[in-house]
Order: sequence, then structure tokens, then C-alpha cells
Amino acid sequence: MDLGLTETQQMLRTSARTFLEAECPTTHVREMELDDRGFSPDIWQKMAAQGWLGLTIPEAYGGAELEFIDLVILLEEMGRYMLPSPFFSTTVLSSLAIMESGDHQQKEEYLTRIAAGQIIVAMAITEPSATWDCSGIQLTAELDGSKYNLNGTKLFVSDGNVADYILVAARTGSETTDISLFILPTQSEGINQTQLKTIASDNQSAFTFENVKVSKVNLLGKENNSWPIIQKIIQWGAIGKCAEMTGGGQKVLEMTVEYAKQRTQFGRPIGSFQAIQHHCANMATDVETAKFITYKAAWTLTQDLNADKEVAMAKAWVSDSYGRVCALAHQSHGAIGFTKEHDLQLYSRRAKAAELAFGDSDFHLENVAPLIGLSPNNPR
Repeated sequence: MDLGLTETQQMLRTSARTFLEAECPTTHVREMELDDRGFSPDIWQKMAAQGWLGLTIPEAYGGAELEFIDLVILLEEMGRYMLPSPFFSTTVLSSLAIMESGDHQQKEEYLTRIAAGQIIVAMAITEPSATWDCSGIQLTAELDGSKYNLNGTKLFVSDGNVADYILVAARTGSETTDISLFILPTQSEGINQTQLKTIASDNQSAFTFENVKVSKVNLLGKENNSWPIIQKIIQWGAIGKCAEMTGGGQKVLEMTVEYAKQRTQFGRPIGSFQAIQHHCANMATDVETAKFITYKAAWTLTQDLNADKEVAMAKAWVSDSYGRVCALAHQSHGAIGFTKEHDLQLYSRRAKAAELAFGDSDFHLENVAPLIGLSPNNPR
């Protein structure tokens, strides 16, 4: 694995940082927390003009046809600036899912409009069980003639409040892995959406489906064959969140070091005290380790290699390390870091939300154990 960035990747990082520094100051982040939509349509169109919305979409459908690791570079910068937008739901999850399982007509219909910034798409996988395995998907899709009837509930659907379409994972057979993916308009008859209040103010929704009729043309891929695709989506989402957390962690470290240089106690900067120095050193270690393990997993996914262990280790480590970084930052800042007026709490709240997304550290550590040769049946 080459840890250096290519010229194209470096240009992407530089242009992204320049764009986000101008368009997404923390004042904008705070404004969007109070906005019903949670994002700026104007910035969304500017992102489309930058080519971000179609970054990994094939050129044939209006995209730039870059790789997943390039997307990770962009997400790291978005995490640094806490960009409020439906980018993750639409570009990281939904467009990759359509690319992976959609037919040519579906790709033409949806990917071209995603790349152009014309539609927003949300992904609905999790349900009240809040698990990330196939047994947690209990929403049913029963075939009745030429249409499916969808019944059930989806929770924690990011950006569902502004989505034009929703990708729904549904149970279509009697076997545990008989799962299918459907894409349908959010305004379909029988769909009810309720906004959920979250610690990160990240616009998550609950959707209930009551006899929602869906045509066969809305089925992505083959019936009962979508669970492997959903597993890939979860891995992409997990590493995408790791990238966001890594970018956020880097910014929190920089904020803390700068504060330690300026804040004085007993006649000298607090950064001269050993305790603060150790805090910042531990934060730097966590950030650099998180970046390495994230990019290793992203590279493995990009090469289309088996990344089960790399993804699980990355999400487990980064979820915990970002929390540690924020906790040490709060200790270094003291009481002011907990005030609503300070930017640190914006990162801390997002760290907690990202920790749970696509499985927390416990979930992923349990996945790592069998991958290194351990089994629940092994004698202790």
C-alpha cells in the first residue's frame, strides 16, 4: 500500500479544503443545526459543480469515475469542517449501491441525476432492533401480482427529511439472507416520515411503510440477493465515517494545541505543562493511528480485496480514538470547551453519533475475534 497521495488526490484534498473553508465555517454549521432541512441547497449545487456528487460514478452516467479511496480523502475534509449535507447518504451509500446492483436503465435514471445534484437519495437499512446483521431486517416486501407490498419500520435514516428517493432493504423470502433492495420515491402513498432528535442534530428519520405498493422495476438487482450488497454498503459506510472522524480528530487536535499555546496559567502557557503536553501527544498518536488504519481499510476496499478484518478493526479503533481525542481536548480546554458558544462541543457531539453509525466498537471487535482465529466455542 502506497501511503502517499497521487497528484490528483492532492489536488482533490487542496481544492476541498479551500472550498469548505470558504463555504462551511462553523457559523454555517450552527445555522444548519437550526434549519429544518439541515443543509444548504445552494452549497449542494456548488458541490455538484465541483464534481463531488458524481466522484465515483462512471463517466457514462455523468460522473468523474474516481475510486473509493478518493472519496475517503474528500470525506476526511468534510469531517474536518463538519459539512452539513446529504452527501454521505446520497453519494457514499446510495450511489455506490445503485452502481453495484442496478441495471443500466436504473443507473441511467438515478446516477445521472445524483451526479448533477438533481436528486437526494437516503438509505434505509436499520430497524428497531438496531442491529447490523440480516436478522435485523424485518420489513417485508410481499409480491402481489406485478407489485410488492412493503410493510414495516425503518429507523435512523439519515437525511430522510430531504430525500427525493429512499433505498429500502426488505425481507422477500423465508431464509435469513433473503433480502432485497428497492428504490422508491419518499412521497409514495403509505410512507410516513417522522423526524428524530439526535445528539448531533444530524437529521435522522423514522419511516413507517403501510402497504406501500412498489413495482418490480423498483427492485435493484435480483430478488433475495441483496444481502451481500448491503454488507458492502455497511463497509463503505463504516470507513466513510472513519474518514470523517479522522478529519474531525485532526481539527480538534489543532484547536487544542493552539489553545494550549495561548491560554496562560501561573504566568506561562498551559502548553508548557507536562500534563497538557501528554494530552496533546496522546491525541496526536490517536489521530495518526486512526488515519493509517482508515486508509489501509479504504485501500483494501478499493482493490476489491476481502476487507472484513480491516474494516472491523478500523471502525472499532477510530470510534474509540475519536472519543478519546475529544475527551482529552475537553480536559485541556477546561470549562470553556463545554460551553455552547465554543466549537469543541460541535465535534464532541458528532463523535458520539459517528461512534454508533454502522456498528460501534463492541460490534466490530466481536467481528474481529473470529477473523483472527478465536471462536465463542473456544475454551477459556
